[in-house]
Parts: sequence; C-alpha cells; structure tokens
Amino acid sequence: MIERDHPALSVGVQCRLLSISRSSFYHEPLGETEVNLALMQLIDRQFLDTPFYGVRQMTWHLQNEGHGVNQKRIRRLMRLMRLMPIYQKPNTSKPRKGHKTYSYLLGGLRVDRPGQVWCADITYLPMRRGFLYLVAIMDWFTRKVLAWRISNTLEADFCLEALNEAIHRFGAPGIMNTDQGSQFTSFAWTDRLKRVGTRISMDGKGRCIDNVFIERLWRSLKYECVYLHAWETGSQAKTAIGRWITFYNHQRPHAAHGGQPPAVDYFNQIETDQ
Repeated sequence: MIERDHPALSVGVQCRLLSISRSSFYHEPLGETEVNLALMQLIDRQFLDTPFYGVRQMTWHLQNEGHGVNQKRIRRLMRLMRLMPIYQKPNTSKPRKGHKTYSYLLGGLRVDRPGQVWCADITYLPMRRGFLYLVAIMDWFTRKVLAWRISNTLEADFCLEALNEAIHRFGAPGIMNTDQGSQFTSFAWTDRLKRVGTRISMDGKGRCIDNVFIERLWRSLKYECVYLHAWETGSQAKTAIGRWITFYNHQRPHAAHGGQPPAVDYFNQIETDQ
C-alpha cells in the first residue's frame, strides 16, 4: 500500500499511518519466483472454469499444457491461493487447531429479504510482481457487496475490518455464511458475530458451491477487472477494485433482479419492507 514516490507523504509518514515499522517496508522477502507467479495465474484462470479440479487434476492439466510441474508444487500453490475444489474431500482451507467450526444453516432455507443472510469469502489477486488477497462481504438475497478489504497476508484482521464496516453501515445480519478458513473460525470473527446476535453458518468441507453467489462475484470481478490489468502497487489494485465494485453495485445489470443492479434492488427491498 506504500508508494515510494507519493507527492505529499514520505515513506516514513506512510509507515506510521499504516502502523508498520519503516524497516519492514525496506525488507525484501524472497517471495515467489516469476515461474510460480505465472503458474498461479494459470491456476486461478483454470479454476474459475473448472472449480472441481483438485490438485491431481490441476497438475495433469498443467502438464498437458506443457508445464513441468508435480503435485507437491501445485498443492502448495493452491493452498497459498486458498483454492478449494467443490467436491467433498479434505479441503485446503482449514481452521486452526482449537478453532470451532459451525454447521451449514442455509440448506433448504428460504432467503427472501436483505440482511437475512450475509456471506463472506477471500480470493487471490495476481499482481505484476506478487499477489494480494481480497475479502468481500455480500448480502445473499440482493448480491450487493457491503464491504471489502485488501491485504498482503491471510491474517484475520482485514476480514474483521470489513465485517465491522458492514455491520456499522447496514446493521447485523441474521446469518453469516463463510467457509471453514482460519480467518472465519478465529475467535475475533466469531465473537464479533455472536455479540451482535448473528447466527454463524459454514460451508461443508471442500464445498465452495455452498457459497455460490460470492464465487460468481469472483468470476465476474476477475474477468471484467483483475485480468485486464497488471498492477504494480497495492494502491493501484485498491483503486481499480473499488471502482469495479462501485460499478457492480450501482450500474452492472444482474440477472437475479431482472436486470437491476444489486444496490438498486437492495434499497428497493428495504423501502418495500418498511
């Protein structure tokens, strides 16, 4: 998120605003190789088309495309990207030891109003020389994106920031549905939901289709925005993602609402209920 050549803020000031040490900004970790970053982009694109590909199928696909990879390498990269195939199997998004998981509450549930159910998920964002993670919180009924955050790590903090913003702006939902990733099984996340009276629902293991609406959001976002750019900095990514989500919420027609954008349907439903 820090820009070396910012016209108004020095690197030191930006570090203080972000509560990080200046030395940590100048530290350059090894990160992923250019070859692995290229493979991650190929995996990401293929997974959007075939979300049932596990490690073995993805490895075979890449080998058939002429890439010299093995299952160990692809397993590590898919875990780093937080990708889970939709069929029932031990998933790559595991709660940490000691974290409680919750049952899936949406099976057979009639969702017919905004705020009844929210969902949240994290996706991988490719950059020119690295990658970031994006979390979004969505209203299940209207598909409106309520809040989002970008991070360069998978710590739970950025998810909690998005949750707090969504609750502050729209009130607490009846149910929050997520996968079983450690960010969403963390005490900070589940305690925040419990304190506002929200019931917690989690997908079955390896079942990203249980959170199907936000998976469709990721597909649209990546083909209409992410894959059209090669961002150099986090600021560039944040600006572009914010612009696209505003377009998605307020302008992009959605088939689920007869062509109305999600935000229009959300506020129409709120006014009708009142």
